[in-house]
Amino acid sequence: MNTIYSIVGLFSLGALLGMYLLAMVLQNKETPKFVTVLHGLFVATALVILIIYACNEGPDFIASIVLFVMAAAGGAVLVYRDITAKKIPKWLAVTHGLLAAAGFVILLLKVFVQ
Repeated sequence: MNTIYSIVGLFSLGALLGMYLLAMVLQNKETPKFVTVLHGLFVATALVILIIYACNEGPDFIASIVLFVMAAAGGAVLVYRDITAKKIPKWLAVTHGLLAAAGFVILLLKVFVQ
């Protein structure tokens, strides 16, 4: 059970950094690349561990995984636009965050309200 708590912790750290990055995007400010990289590392690590965990524990986390993968696809587009100095679409940043938040809420419900 400690593994799932580590996954929740990593997603939590990623979410905090993601909210900071979203605030920067919505204010039309440049996003700090170090924060962007840390955000990506935390959530990518958490997602990989979650997928491995779900393979061993059963299909309870599929909905979360699907939402996180969709958010990751949007995140990849955001990172590409950021590193190529193209304008980051606010709608995409918000959608990315909402997908990730939905996946996180479902994950929390599965972990803490069983």
